[in-house]
Amino acid sequence: MRLFTFLLTLIFFLTNEVIFAQPALPLDPNQAPIDGGLGLLAAAGGAYAYKKLKEKKKGEEELGPE
Repeated sequence: MRLFTFLLTLIFFLTNEVIFAQPALPLDPNQAPIDGGLGLLAAAGGAYAYKKLKEKKKGEEELGPE
């Protein structure tokens, strides 16, 4: 009976380690290229932000000091 309990406990701990193990990391993960559309989108966003900043400064200059 003691051997049976020991073997059952050993099997329980070994199978838990296998069941709850995390998968291995991939060797070469797929990289997302930043080119084409994404680069143009980033450039357009920068140009839009520059335009808005320029308009905001122009509006503040027209109001003058208060």
